[in-house]
Amino acid sequence: MSFVASKAIRGQALARSAWCGLSQVRFHHPDPFNPKATKGWKAALKEAEIPTTKADAETAHNLEMGLPGASSIDDKTIPTFSRGELPHFAGINTFMKAPFVEDVRNVGAYDATVVGVPFDGGCTYRAGTRFGPQGIRRISALYTPYNYERGIDLREQMSLCDAGDVFTIPANLEKSFDQISNAVAHIASSGSMPIILGGDHSIGFPTVRGIASCTTKNIGIIHVDRHADIQEKDLDERMHTTPYFHATNLPNVNPKNLVQIGIGGWQVPRPAVPNMVERETNIFTMDDIEEYGIEKIAEMALERAWDGCDAVYMSYDIDSIEAAFVPGTGWPEPGGLLPREALKLVGLVAAEGLCGMEVVEVSPPYDHADITSLMALRIVVDALGSMVSHGTLGKHKSIIDKPYTPI
Repeated sequence: MSFVASKAIRGQALARSAWCGLSQVRFHHPDPFNPKATKGWKAALKEAEIPTTKADAETAHNLEMGLPGASSIDDKTIPTFSRGELPHFAGINTFMKAPFVEDVRNVGAYDATVVGVPFDGGCTYRAGTRFGPQGIRRISALYTPYNYERGIDLREQMSLCDAGDVFTIPANLEKSFDQISNAVAHIASSGSMPIILGGDHSIGFPTVRGIASCTTKNIGIIHVDRHADIQEKDLDERMHTTPYFHATNLPNVNPKNLVQIGIGGWQVPRPAVPNMVERETNIFTMDDIEEYGIEKIAEMALERAWDGCDAVYMSYDIDSIEAAFVPGTGWPEPGGLLPREALKLVGLVAAEGLCGMEVVEVSPPYDHADITSLMALRIVVDALGSMVSHGTLGKHKSIIDKPYTPI
């Protein structure tokens, strides 16, 4: 080929390239500078609509309680003694640095109350979940109450407190269960929504029992887990493999309203399976999630859990998430949900409103860089954020129609 011919071919190729570039403008792609185009831009605009009233009041309170900062400090909102949210590495670790309510008779003044259940007496393999509440609270100092994508600020749009921990009895399951039920019933009966930080999953029975004792209404359960947790006993006790056998024996908790999502792998004990079949629970495996997608699974789960019920409780076992992302748990099982799938599911379930929720099986001794505790934290705040976004936080109050009798 001559030099002239080669040059001509290159010229034609360049011309075609230029023409293709003009003809292949992808108009279906959103324009990020058009405020109506992307969710990201809409979220940026929405921030201006959120008030700062409570943040401003907290700043003033911090200066009053912590004394004004040194004269050399330009930012006059900084006190001498750390108070409130900042700095994230300082202060007393309540959940999200929410107010600590020492007198638990005052929890009814808050929309939601966090309570820790430091108990791992129901563990059948790796213990350590008694340190779960501490781990979750510690990493919660990392977060602010504002979520960019949702355009909400929990500090401004709801009230949250931390009631500390239930006094559990390490060597006694049944006494601990009674303590847990009393604590949860006290919070629920006040009108505040209980948020429980576990703890192993054996607490799933006494937490539901506590709420069920405050109402004549029916309660459904959405249980996210890799394990069935519906044996009657394990190792001759009501261990963390048994809560939903006993919870669905309660008169206002029907097993047909128990939805179990993520079940599967090599850790579902065969003694649990006949109970699932006999009680006709609703079971979705990871294969179901792959086939139908998170949105459809959430839709079906809500339909079954709410059928004939007046409220729904969510129990989230952190081991439902792919083990690579949550090493700090007692029974890790590969093949679970990805973090984004888990958060999507939680947001969809919580959008309809919850009467309470728990996150369980966080075991900090096995964790790395707090990533399991962080995931548990995110489960809780995403549930709260979804309820705030959809106006369903507080929906549970209507079911509280009788005083609880302490056990």
